[in-house]
Amino acid sequence: MAYTTLKKALFSALVISASSAAFAADEAPTLTGASATMLANTCAGCHGTYGASAGPATPSLGGISSEYFKEVMAGFANDEIKSTIMGRIAKGYSEEEIALMGDYFAKQQFVAPKQPFDEELAKNGAKLHDKYCEKCHAEGGTDVEDDSGVLSGQLVPYLRYTLADFKAGDREMPKKMKKKVNKMLKKEGDAGVEALMNFYASNKARGE
Repeated sequence: MAYTTLKKALFSALVISASSAAFAADEAPTLTGASATMLANTCAGCHGTYGASAGPATPSLGGISSEYFKEVMAGFANDEIKSTIMGRIAKGYSEEEIALMGDYFAKQQFVAPKQPFDEELAKNGAKLHDKYCEKCHAEGGTDVEDDSGVLSGQLVPYLRYTLADFKAGDREMPKKMKKKVNKMLKKEGDAGVEALMNFYASNKARGE
């Protein structure tokens, strides 16, 4: 009888230990007790549930690169990226918490909203993307493996505001990006930007 009771106790201990390990691997609670899910939920008010933004000017976070997320959050926290409210928000998280959120959003599905677009402009935009943007934003702006931001399927107002910040110098462009953007603007002007926006709004790179 005592042996049977001991076996049950050992089995229960193993189950609890395994469950705790699984929780730690998936949720990795911080020193404050906040898990990745709990932290990510604080972003839902602006960026949508699971990072699927309803916009119009906030980016979708689901499915983006965790490294890109951490880089941008650090930029906000250090006031290197101009913002209205994100600078204050980013300062409220530790590096550990930001890393957890980045990993959480990277595991979510990117949800591309339906947006109006012009078919002809989108076709021209696809060509311009291949010529000027594809090297860093691969697969038509859908690939996150290069740790760049997602372009295809992001809400167009957000893309416009972000590009305006880059052009105004309120956000520093990487050297390769600056060279390509300036080359595109010199040759295509605002019409080129409009074509690219329509391409990204079309979700054609996503097969839609």
